[in-house]
Amino acid sequence: MMTQAQETEQLHRPPIRKTASSSTNIPSRLCAQCQTNRALIIRPKNHQRLCKPCFLHTFETEIHHTITSSNLFPSRGERIAIGASGGKDSTVLAAVLKTLNERYDYGVEFVLLSIDEGIKGYRDDSLETVKRNAKQYGMELVIVGYDELYGWTMDQVVGQVGKKGNCTYCGVFRRQALDRGASRLDIRHVVTGHNADDVAETVIMNRMFLLSFVFESHFLPCSPSLQYLPSSSYIRF
Repeated sequence: MMTQAQETEQLHRPPIRKTASSSTNIPSRLCAQCQTNRALIIRPKNHQRLCKPCFLHTFETEIHHTITSSNLFPSRGERIAIGASGGKDSTVLAAVLKTLNERYDYGVEFVLLSIDEGIKGYRDDSLETVKRNAKQYGMELVIVGYDELYGWTMDQVVGQVGKKGNCTYCGVFRRQALDRGASRLDIRHVVTGHNADDVAETVIMNRMFLLSFVFESHFLPCSPSLQYLPSSSYIRF
């Protein structure tokens, strides 16, 4: 028989969580490729379970296939800018391109191109990360600011237009900044670390914009060429 104090202590005691190491009923799955190492990741694109070495090999092989099959780097000796924000996507992009360039001899030179929006306390830490990456990967780093490109920092823009809607200005500036920065360096090609989530977000946002256009077309005059198209045609486009 437990005393009241023991019962109270048991009620307030946090439950014991079983871990993979403590559970003997959950078998560890082997890598689908090597069938030797324990799988550490499930790829979302095909649900394949891979260990770390096999995942890295597959990841790098697929990127190399994309580069060669699409002839992304046709000119040896060309300088190509990598849009570097200091985040995980652009950092992985810089690392894998350095690795593949050395392994397969694309014959190109990569330059890290970073944009400083001029927002106090926002970009400082990430720019420090980019500087460390440039040193680690042995790449040239060029940082271009909004004040150089447009004559305004984002803090100055916010001071004029206020906080409402300032993201719109920053988005427009940012989309042009990499192109303008690359043009200053006489670089014709820029690679960015956009992933599948970014692509999906763009597609969904464009479709939502298109849907809003369809709804508004019922109330606002539209061009003669659009008047004869059913609404489903807009959505398919």
